[in-house]
Amino acid sequence: MDEMKQVRKEPRDPSRRALYLRATLIAILGNLVLAAAKGLVAWSTGSSAVLSDAANSLSDTLYSLLMAVGLYIAQQPADESHPQGHSRFEPLVSLLIAIAMGVAAYTAARTAVLRFSTGGAAVGAGWPTAVLLGGVAAKVVMYRVVMALGRRARSPALRASARDNLADVLASVAAWLGVLGSNLVHPLLDPAAGFVVALWILRAMWEILYENLGYLTGRGAPSDVTAEIAGAASTVPGVINVHQVIADYVGPELRVDMHVDVDGGMTLQEAHDISEKVAERVEGLASVDLAFVHVEPAEEPAESSA
Repeated sequence: MDEMKQVRKEPRDPSRRALYLRATLIAILGNLVLAAAKGLVAWSTGSSAVLSDAANSLSDTLYSLLMAVGLYIAQQPADESHPQGHSRFEPLVSLLIAIAMGVAAYTAARTAVLRFSTGGAAVGAGWPTAVLLGGVAAKVVMYRVVMALGRRARSPALRASARDNLADVLASVAAWLGVLGSNLVHPLLDPAAGFVVALWILRAMWEILYENLGYLTGRGAPSDVTAEIAGAASTVPGVINVHQVIADYVGPELRVDMHVDVDGGMTLQEAHDISEKVAERVEGLASVDLAFVHVEPAEEPAESSA
């Protein structure tokens, strides 16, 4: 008797690993340089808004390191401890990113409140303007590159990292406007901008939490994806009807449990061949990782052609 299979065989995907590595290196190096530059300017000028932005960049650096470790684990092949693979670690990485963003938001808000309570102070616009607008340019590039890599790798963690970069762009613009306002309008605009930065970080954090909690709790696929799956199965010769499609996420991967009706008079081998073709057709969709196909006899035998 053949040994029973207990671990899913997953093909290695070196191209996906390369995409992950490139994205994490960009995130770590880019955020580290920005955190150091903003921290130095914040220390030398006393700007609450720039300090808030520096805290955000520092948290980005820390989560980028966590992301590198988590994505490495998520790419490990299935084993006896995780027979379906380690892909669920990826949305867990995204949750760690959200937590790091929450810490940055708290730090930014706390600093802004303290500065606001002391009346604030006008901040020289020279170096703060240079570092904040330079950070905006860097984050725009990082957003575009990391989002493109995340889409190619179908990675929620990389897409979360890219969205954080976009949030950082708007946060840095708000911080810069606060610095200008502290000189042109009132000193309190600098800590006020720091508080706006904190709120924007919280908004981006919530979006990441919402998406990835769905991945971890088995959220169902959108209706258009379910319709696409049913349509793909229906194109297989011998399939009379698709009467069940249950598609939900196991981590970031979409698993499908479906029932198809075939002619009840065909042989078991013929029905098995159809189920294999349906699984192959459905798993060929970009959105689907794995399909489980159940074959059932149609309520009425299929009419034979004259």
